[in-house]
Amino acid sequence: MKDYILDEEEKKLLKEIENGEWQSVENLEEEKARLVESAKYSKFLKEKKQVSIRFSVEDLIAIKSKAKQIGIGYQNLIQLLVHNYVNNKTTLTLGDSEQ
Repeated sequence: MKDYILDEEEKKLLKEIENGEWQSVENLEEEKARLVESAKYSKFLKEKKQVSIRFSVEDLIAIKSKAKQIGIGYQNLIQLLVHNYVNNKTTLTLGDSEQ
């Protein structure tokens, strides 16, 4: 029998299995198929999709300047801003707040 070196997570899982904490799934093949589809969908959601967007020249120059200051490409900066907004990590203010 071959000896295996297990990390802490693997040791924990092995102990749980040996203690009977894991149970077989009914309809194993259906469950596998469901999980495979779920994994494909998750991978699809992480893919990048090219889009076109129009900016004023002034805004484009400003975003390129800010991106250069922090040392990343302007498209990456725009992508980061959108990502942070949709994940509620930054807020958006519309219009002039002093009016």
